[in-house]
Amino acid sequence: MLKFVVLVIVVLVVLFVLKSYLRGAQSKQQVRAPDPANDDMANTMVRCAQCGVHVPRSESILSRSKFFCSEEHRLVHFK
Repeated sequence: MLKFVVLVIVVLVVLFVLKSYLRGAQSKQQVRAPDPANDDMANTMVRCAQCGVHVPRSESILSRSKFFCSEEHRLVHFK
């Protein structure tokens, strides 16, 4: 009877370890795979057409197909 209990415990431990290993392998695959639906261009850096400073695209001002770091530089550029 004791051998049976030890065998059941060993089988359960092996199953637990295998399940944990497989779960970890799946999560690593999900992290490494890029998600095309989340391809966010807002964090790319763009160059100000007036002064040349690089700013995040989400913080820039787009005018006439040119990026600017501030409204002032946009106005000066097109004077």
